[in-house]
Amino acid sequence: MDNYRVKWVRAHDGRAMVSAVSYDKPSAEHRQAALEAEGATAIEIEKVQPGQ
Repeated sequence: MDNYRVKWVRAHDGRAMVSAVSYDKPSAEHRQAALEAEGATAIEIEKVQPGQ
């Protein structure tokens, strides 16, 4: 299984965030959609190695 991390910028304070967990691709895309609904910006999904 490939692992993915989600990075984004919070809408309410402009703070850059990185997910503390890794996701599979569909879960990362679901998280991206949830972040977009919250108003987050600069959302990126990046592939990572297991345990990273």
